[in-house]
Amino acid sequence: MKEVIRKTVKELTQITVEQIHCNAHACPPPDRQEIVKVIHELQALLFPMAFRREYPDMADETLLSRALYRLRDQLTAALRFRNGLEGDPMAEADRICEKFSARLPEVKRLLLLDVEALYEGDPAAGSREEVMVTYPGFRAISIFRIAHELYVLDAPLIPRIMTEYAHERTGIDIHPGATVGQYFFIDHGTGIVIGETTTIGHHVKLYQGVTLGAKSFELDANGNPVKKIKRHPDIGNHVVIYANATILGGNTRIGDNSVIGGNTWLTRSVEPGSIVTYREGEV
Repeated sequence: MKEVIRKTVKELTQITVEQIHCNAHACPPPDRQEIVKVIHELQALLFPMAFRREYPDMADETLLSRALYRLRDQLTAALRFRNGLEGDPMAEADRICEKFSARLPEVKRLLLLDVEALYEGDPAAGSREEVMVTYPGFRAISIFRIAHELYVLDAPLIPRIMTEYAHERTGIDIHPGATVGQYFFIDHGTGIVIGETTTIGHHVKLYQGVTLGAKSFELDANGNPVKKIKRHPDIGNHVVIYANATILGGNTRIGDNSVIGGNTWLTRSVEPGSIVTYREGEV
């Protein structure tokens, strides 16, 4: 058995893929478990009633310090993983943490508006506290809004690790690069996908299975998808998108006050005030 193990490991180390940049032995990636702890600490700081603290009597200032120091360590690892030994990752991690910390009051303000949207928009919601404690939509949105702030600050890897954790826990997949307005409502939520360059206005409601995705990918001279371009739709204000609707394309715009019916497939823009249904197949 030892010889078999030795031979297998040798063969594995000889297999390389040149296209994959990997410096994991010199600069390992951030620790996913530590990042999940950061999420839990920040959620407990923002909404202590809804998210249980590891130490219930811990002061808010101490809890925030724990989260930021933990985040700084993981940011340093992520920056080293991306940049190797170039630059000063610890100084950059400190800069990101300071700017991120200053944004937390705005994150809390936005999340309280999301709670209000969920409570007012769902007749099954008995209280705002019930929304915060039980609704997977709120849990996914709370992680997304934290991750989005780090994405805007150009933190590598960590925003995606955060939103993929939310994806695992709730079935709701929101890329941290998406731009989402106030009073965001996700009901049920399972199977929702929101792409990186999606923009969503204020007072938007999404139901389970909605996809806001890319229609096709522009290719470079080598036939590879071009990155960092607009690929996903823009959703206006006061839009309702019902279950399993699919809206694709970077040039697709859903006008304000529109309603998109369940199971609808859209790859073109619709005017404000439109009602689109699967049965009719047209605006």
